[in-house]
Amino acid sequence: MGKLTHMDETGRARMVDVSDKAVTAREATAEGFVRMRPETLALALSGESKKGDVRAVAEVAGVMAAKKTSDLIPMCHPLAISKAEVRVEAAEGGLAVTARVKTTGQTGVEMEALTAVSVACLTLYDMLKAAENGMVIEAVRLVAKSGGKSGDWQA
Repeated sequence: MGKLTHMDETGRARMVDVSDKAVTAREATAEGFVRMRPETLALALSGESKKGDVRAVAEVAGVMAAKKTSDLIPMCHPLAISKAEVRVEAAEGGLAVTARVKTTGQTGVEMEALTAVSVACLTLYDMLKAAENGMVIEAVRLVAKSGGKSGDWQA
């Protein structure tokens, strides 16, 4: 196992110095899932929730979250995101959320993609909780990344 980059030699937390890293095109994709009853899923898909189109709101919330990641995760660098796309789609047992984030810079956008998915899932929960409190947010994970010194990775 490698050394943790957010710890200095004494074990104190630090922001990684990326000033010597190459500027490269970087992309990350993350996914998550909100498990719910069939009736709740039907409500979400109908667009007739009292709060409006829950999928569209969650997608916008995810994009906004990607742009605010460095405000939420202490050691993340603020990044100039060139693209953030969040999709909420019906799936067996609930709603699947996918986020794809791109930048050209000195550090990757994995945390931005994961934050986008997490906040989109939380937004779905918030908008649908009046119909079902027992929804479960699950399987939030990075599924792919590209660019940078470590290169490409896929789950």
